[in-house]
Amino acid sequence: MEVKNKMDSEPQRFSRMPVTPPSYWLTRFVILRLMGTIYAVAFLVAINQIVPLIGSNGLLPIGIYLKQVSDALGSAGAGFMRLPSLFWLWHSDTALLAVAWIGFVLSCVVVAGYANAPLLAVLWFLYMSFVHAGQDWYGYGWEIQLTETGFLAIFLCPLLDLRPFPRRAPPMPIIVLFRWLIFRIMLGAGMIKIRGDEIWRNGTALYYHFETQPIPGPLSRWFHFLPRVVLKIGGWFNFLAELVAPWFVFWQRLARHIAGSVIVMFQVTIILSGNLSFLNWLTVIPALACFDDGFWSRLLPRALVNKAEAAAARAETSKPMLTTAWVVTVVIGLLSIQPVLNMLSPGQIMNTSFDPLDLVNTYGAFGTVGQERLNVVFEGTTDEHPDEKANWKPYVYKGLPVFPDKRSPQIAPYQLRLDWQMWFAAMSSPNEYPWTLNLVWKLLHNDPGA
Repeated sequence: MEVKNKMDSEPQRFSRMPVTPPSYWLTRFVILRLMGTIYAVAFLVAINQIVPLIGSNGLLPIGIYLKQVSDALGSAGAGFMRLPSLFWLWHSDTALLAVAWIGFVLSCVVVAGYANAPLLAVLWFLYMSFVHAGQDWYGYGWEIQLTETGFLAIFLCPLLDLRPFPRRAPPMPIIVLFRWLIFRIMLGAGMIKIRGDEIWRNGTALYYHFETQPIPGPLSRWFHFLPRVVLKIGGWFNFLAELVAPWFVFWQRLARHIAGSVIVMFQVTIILSGNLSFLNWLTVIPALACFDDGFWSRLLPRALVNKAEAAAARAETSKPMLTTAWVVTVVIGLLSIQPVLNMLSPGQIMNTSFDPLDLVNTYGAFGTVGQERLNVVFEGTTDEHPDEKANWKPYVYKGLPVFPDKRSPQIAPYQLRLDWQMWFAAMSSPNEYPWTLNLVWKLLHNDPGA
């Protein structure tokens, strides 16, 4: 008599201690949902701010910028090859808003659980269009980090199947590339600190960071007044997460899970202590590649885990998808040579791209920490005689602190781009940030965008 094992008819269960190679169905699900959320926030920022920043009457009009690039490189075609962007074709205010809205709607589709390679490719190119045309406003490290992360996300998905759990498993080479990305992000950030500032090396950087960071958050004051010994421990935890943990993201399962947990906890701490745009939310994404389905099956709802298990049971191998993944891996490997040499160099530079598509970049943040806070405060008056006797009132920023007695708002993962640039401008001069003179002119003329 034949006895059939009951388990033969059931979907594959994700083992907490797998004997077979770990699977990443739930990992892909979580990565793509968070990816869609970051894209949605980034495009929402563009919807609300792009026209007054780079529109036809903006602080740094895009038309003037593209003409300057075109003249410098010899033609608009050469400009497109150097800085690929849809806005070479059409850059009116309507075009800027249309691209932002399309990006936002498509991002929401990804958040809802539906994604394939073409959809993610469109999102990647739309956002890269803003990065390459955004000038000072899009010059932050997390902009090219989003384009690099978004590029990798394209190849996690099948070509056409939009379902949250399609028939194709996530290609392992792409999972490894996400780990390679978090390795470079974290190690680059740690190296720039070690090389950049004595107060990082002596463990006192956090005595100042929470007060002098670009835009403090509601809890920044609490962090700032923690006991000095706790702040020093925080500085060493920073180096644990940035200089030690990255080396373990390629190790066996337990070491990889511990390294990923340290990196994620570190990012969560930064999220709680300030308003650093979507930087830390975005940095969590490649760190999630450290965790397999056995890990996620203990955290996510059982119904979701069952769907992933059912998908794994009926999975089909796609040779074209795997071949594409390996081709991408080789390309990323070759493009990584220069960024790695930069990271090893004593003259390391951070937040720099080495190719026109921003596929492999260098990263880092807060290589030096200011020990006093400087703010530029614009003031205006409605008095007839604007002299020293007039009643001057400050133009209050939406996020940058002006009144020391008021708690800073929670803004991140949203980004107030003007506020961020004013933080940099406060440490420089109008010659280095000439758009500040344009801003003053607009304030004097009651420009609604300003």
